[in-house]
Amino acid sequence: MALNNRKQSFFSGLFSDNTVLSAFMVMSPVIVCADTLKNAFAMIYAFSAVTFLSVLISSFVPKKIPYALKIIIYTIISSIVYIPVKMTAKVFYPESITAIGIYYPLISVNSLIVLQTEVKFFRTKKSEMMLLLISYILGFDIVMLITAFIRELLAYGTLNSRMMDIPLAISGAGQTFGGFICLGLLCGLYRKIKSYAESEKNVSDK
Repeated sequence: MALNNRKQSFFSGLFSDNTVLSAFMVMSPVIVCADTLKNAFAMIYAFSAVTFLSVLISSFVPKKIPYALKIIIYTIISSIVYIPVKMTAKVFYPESITAIGIYYPLISVNSLIVLQTEVKFFRTKKSEMMLLLISYILGFDIVMLITAFIRELLAYGTLNSRMMDIPLAISGAGQTFGGFICLGLLCGLYRKIKSYAESEKNVSDK
């Protein structure tokens, strides 16, 4: 029973309660920054590292501290964690950091750190919290990769800066409105698949 609950918790962030497609959190980086795979990898690295380390460290903050003060502490922790992450990113993703701009430092105050810590993560045991946190991070990472893959291919005819044999490029796919359209289509497809999966589960339960 405990194993099934852990599996359900782990996959909830990936599918049933996906960070972006279901909960509609951390959407701006996907819409604006996921126009190429290089930018996506840079964002995924920073988001995953900052979110995981910040939430993990914040879990040791005493629970008796007032909620408003804890949010400030979480933000300070994530801001400190962001510094070495950004320094490392400059080595591996210098061009992407410039292209991403202000959205890179904004990772340190993303909703998984500021909001979900108290609402979801810190209400479980440490081991379960780790699985749930990784699940939510992977949910964001997967959506970022899929969006970047589609948009880079359509907008620039490339994949990770390598030219592909694409006869027609849609330049608008690389713009912000292209990100809105792409993410909107993914959300629609996600809801369709989720609805089908739930209906199949209800039929099997009967």
